[in-house]
Amino acid sequence: MSARSPDILAIAREPGRPTSRAWLTWALSALVAVMPLSFSIEPRIKALPVALLFVSGLALLWRAPVRRSCLAAAPVLAGALVLAAFDIGNVLGHRLGARPLDHAAHVLLYVAVAAVFARPLRMALVWTGFSLTAIGLGAVCLVQHYGLGIARAYGLNGGDSSAIECATVLLGLALLALVQLLYAGVGSRRWWLHAAAMVFGMYGALLTQSRGPLLAFVPAFLLVLLAHAWRSRRWRASVALATVVCLGGAIATVSLHGAMLGRFDTIQQEVAGFDQGDPAGSVGERLEMWRTALRAFAEHPLAGVGIGEYGAYVQAEIAAGRTNPSIARYNQPHNEYLRALATGGVPQLLAVLAAFGLPLVWFGRRLRHPDETVAATASAGLAIVVLYLLCALGESVFYRVMSQSFFFFLVTGLAVRIGQRTRCLLGDEEPAP
Repeated sequence: MSARSPDILAIAREPGRPTSRAWLTWALSALVAVMPLSFSIEPRIKALPVALLFVSGLALLWRAPVRRSCLAAAPVLAGALVLAAFDIGNVLGHRLGARPLDHAAHVLLYVAVAAVFARPLRMALVWTGFSLTAIGLGAVCLVQHYGLGIARAYGLNGGDSSAIECATVLLGLALLALVQLLYAGVGSRRWWLHAAAMVFGMYGALLTQSRGPLLAFVPAFLLVLLAHAWRSRRWRASVALATVVCLGGAIATVSLHGAMLGRFDTIQQEVAGFDQGDPAGSVGERLEMWRTALRAFAEHPLAGVGIGEYGAYVQAEIAAGRTNPSIARYNQPHNEYLRALATGGVPQLLAVLAAFGLPLVWFGRRLRHPDETVAATASAGLAIVVLYLLCALGESVFYRVMSQSFFFFLVTGLAVRIGQRTRCLLGDEEPAP
């Protein structure tokens, strides 16, 4: 090495001259920040951020500190891996070929990507990116509904059939913005940004008129407020925020000219029609799909009919006269738990419950952590799990790639983030910015 080399290294470490390591941190943070947007758009370029993060995650797993952060989040990662393993086993057992392995491959992909969260990322940039995505997607829904006259806004990915997925992602982003709002200084620029993200996310989801995600959002929203009030003892502020959001939601619902209320009002009518043998409407069709899924489970309780084979089973049941032809166009039963039972039997249901239950308990135990960053991250992770756990009652949330990717990216990533932060507090890792 030349005599000038130490001087060059010293200059590289001077303030205002970011090292290559700092640039890597910024680059990884930016890639993480745009991931929710990449899930929500159609162009193939959306695969670039996740591909770069996947390669980065695999490379980082060679580092012992990263593996230790992942090990700290082992229960959450185990839930994802169990689901992927059962999916793969089911596909191989039924000899269904490679195509049904797509969902399991996506889960494994995001387990690897989670290793990136073991880096000391610029989390302010990440949360800003998430909130800007919520604002952008919410604005798209506004344009679709009020500018283009589309009754149910659906976002930028998948066409009008993706309204439920769009609502789920928007409400998930709104919950993340809520967590950041609660921990930001009132009136600061970050506070206003996250407040705008929460408003655009919730109103955009309302414009999709997707009942399941909206109903699931309410308990998750209240849980975040309760956890924060419990930790901070600021009960009045939490009650005031809940009141403002509830009033705003009521006003927004009325502003839709009764369209959303009308969808809720039809539930009783459609249930009555189903009882009389006429499964008309989305509720009646769901009930027919659920009955067919339960019949598939009763016939194949241990192995199911095979991942991705529910649609073929429905067609056979229609031909046999046991299922109403009104559900012929559906290839999943709009219920994640019944989809698991129908396609993979009891083992598959247990895998789905593990994917929800393990992170639910793991994040819940960290809500009262003395470190504010850990508690806030745990609150965000728990909110996403609760949102999906309840959405799964009326939608196959892991069947749709957009909503599945959003879940596993956030849940595994936030868990590893907590693992990294916990190790920082123990002096075993450099702190995250």
